[in-house]
Amino acid sequence: MLPDYSTIAWLLIVFSVYLTGVSKGGFAGGFGTLSVPLMALAISPTQAAGLLLPLLLVMDVFAVKAWWGKHDMAEVWRFLPGLLVGVAVGTLLFDRLSEQGIRLVLGGISLLFATYMLFKPVAKKPISTRWALPAASICGFTSFIAHAGAPPLNLYLLPRKLPKETFIATCAVSFAVVNAIKLGPYLWLGEVNVTSAWASLLLVPIAWIGVRNGFWLQSRVNEKLFYQLVILAMFLVGINLIWQALA
Repeated sequence: MLPDYSTIAWLLIVFSVYLTGVSKGGFAGGFGTLSVPLMALAISPTQAAGLLLPLLLVMDVFAVKAWWGKHDMAEVWRFLPGLLVGVAVGTLLFDRLSEQGIRLVLGGISLLFATYMLFKPVAKKPISTRWALPAASICGFTSFIAHAGAPPLNLYLLPRKLPKETFIATCAVSFAVVNAIKLGPYLWLGEVNVTSAWASLLLVPIAWIGVRNGFWLQSRVNEKLFYQLVILAMFLVGINLIWQALA
């Protein structure tokens, strides 16, 4: 049985899944962060997170298969302890966050990430590996709450000055790891259930199309323009979510 969502909600869900797939494919990486905030404009943010996780796992299979062998495994191992800590903290705090509280967090994440992408500094030298643990811990937490692990991970990985393909591949493997870690707690908390699983299954083709288009778009579309449009969207969505949370 599918969730009884409005037409607008389904349109937002389909677009969010597609955008996440494009991001997983390596184009405009990290902007899948917009997915749960977009869905949360029309449905519960916890429902959005539960619906999206199985799709993320499917997309991870496509992305890891495409980028396997190009990733920096040493970086992935540095992330693992922090990812486990972040997911554990998210699991323990999840029941203490109200729906409005989660909307407020999502709105804040959207605004912070959009601001960072707009004004991000250029590092003069690679950042130290000691920052991997705190970055991965925050990534694990924000990923658990809203599948928004890209901002803290990017804050660490971008200054590491990895080659483009290595950066994309390392992100793909790292997010596959954290999403796999999240599945058990999501099932335990009931965020992934029979109803959400049916909706996720229905959206698998959209996820697949998004990932394939992400591969295709890398060399064919002006990524700078795409970034600018999504940054604007993140600002607007963030403001809207904060408004809903405080209203």
